[in-house]
Amino acid sequence: MSAPFKADHVGSLLRPVRIHQARKDFEAGNISKDELFKIETEEIEKVVDKQIEVGLKAVTDGEFRRRFWHTDFMEHVGGFEGYIPEEGYSFNGMKTEAYNIRNIGKISFDKNHPHVKEFILFKEIVGDRAVPKQTIPSPNQFFNYGVRNKEIYPDIEEYTDDIIAAYQDAILAFYDVGCRYLQLDDVYIARLNTEEEPYQESGYNREQLIDLALRVVNGALEVKPEDMVITTHLCRGNYRSTWAFEGSYAKIAPVLFAKENVDGFFLEYDDDRSGDFEPLKEIPDGGPAVVLGLLTSKSGDLEDKEVIKARIEEATNYVPKEQIRLSPQCGFSSTHHGNVLTEEEQWEKLRYVIALADELL
Repeated sequence: MSAPFKADHVGSLLRPVRIHQARKDFEAGNISKDELFKIETEEIEKVVDKQIEVGLKAVTDGEFRRRFWHTDFMEHVGGFEGYIPEEGYSFNGMKTEAYNIRNIGKISFDKNHPHVKEFILFKEIVGDRAVPKQTIPSPNQFFNYGVRNKEIYPDIEEYTDDIIAAYQDAILAFYDVGCRYLQLDDVYIARLNTEEEPYQESGYNREQLIDLALRVVNGALEVKPEDMVITTHLCRGNYRSTWAFEGSYAKIAPVLFAKENVDGFFLEYDDDRSGDFEPLKEIPDGGPAVVLGLLTSKSGDLEDKEVIKARIEEATNYVPKEQIRLSPQCGFSSTHHGNVLTEEEQWEKLRYVIALADELL
């Protein structure tokens, strides 16, 4: 079976203590950037070995070089910069660490983007032992409120065209360095489903924004080579084991589930705030894989096998079992802070995902 695999995972993993300390030492001026990079590389080597040891067929670098799942990539796209806003995002019961990106010029993508260069080394570390999976934010993340500079891009359609062109270049850049499994992480699309009023300052209503989101992803995917798998993860927020919003996928499903040209959807279904499985009926039979995130990455508690079994059977009312895969609902460390569980609990969770997938799928 090709990616996404029967048992898969979203991507990020808890940062080891050594990386946390190295970051502090770098910020304090006690070690150089090269020394930090070397420590990160050594820890990536260890975490790749561990993923292979527990039985994963697709492995990631754990996002060990990133502070946040999205901004580290986005701030190195031409025409954007990272900055510290007055406050972070609102999550359930807390605010995130304040950091964001903003548009400062015309948009472009350089094939020497840090993530592309880092993938070359990552692929060498993995070798032929597993499939190296690369995660990047979806192009739709650039449509979040306040990112577009209206003085540079007064017309959102011109902004859209340039984002699509940049992501076409990004997809081909990753392909050229050997990436065959790429994942687009998308909080923006999931949020379009739940906002009472669309929060983009474009003047478009919800339906128009959903159509735009589809056009952005499918436009970027027009250049996807046939032997490259590209999936998307639709997330409702993941920060220190909290979440940003709730609601089903019902409003976006008729457009995005039905027409988005990805090879698989990683979907959050770990608790009641995710809604029911009915939106899955919009995914075409024989179409994209449906990776059910039935196990939570927000705690180390292992879910009841019978509950997982029953939920998979329920999902088959809407999508063929042959299309179903299993994973945690999100990464374990979408930001450098990490979720509230131990590394051993993280690995036990991933072992459990693999065991359940082997038995139930």
